[in-house]
Amino acid sequence: MANSLRSEVVKLYKNLLYLGREYPKGADYFRRRLKAAFLKNKDETDPEKIKQLIARGEFVVKELEALYFLRKYRAMKQRYYSDDKP
Repeated sequence: MANSLRSEVVKLYKNLLYLGREYPKGADYFRRRLKAAFLKNKDETDPEKIKQLIARGEFVVKELEALYFLRKYRAMKQRYYSDDKP
């Protein structure tokens, strides 16, 4: 694997590990799944396949960010707006 792709993979792993701290099922659950996913593809040598896997990882990052923003939005909405309408 080229050094540039290796650094991208490591950066993606660290980013996902950071985002997994607030995962709804728990950080330990997320960490185990993340490690398993990366170990499953550790022997990949084809640069194009690695780029596809990195793209999938970036998609997961965006999905996690959307999940967290939605959770924060719901909490704020629940805190400041009541469900009963006047």
